[in-house]
Amino acid sequence: MATMINVPQWGMGITEGKITSWLKSQGDDVAEGEPVVEIETAKAVQEVESPASGILVRILVAAGETVPVREPIGIIAARGESVD
Repeated sequence: MATMINVPQWGMGITEGKITSWLKSQGDDVAEGEPVVEIETAKAVQEVESPASGILVRILVAAGETVPVREPIGIIAARGESVD
């Protein structure tokens, strides 16, 4: 089953984050807990860890874009798993 990577809510006043860079590319293997993306908020740039092991099958938000907290920015799936 595919797992979404979402923008975390790091603090009560944080409402959005800007993707500064992806540390993994689409198609790369990722391990649970491994940093996959850096997000800038009003307070700092922080790394977001992978919530699951698998393959980063889709990057939904490109570097430089700003998105609300809790919004999906990427998808991790098992090798061979179809993601629509």
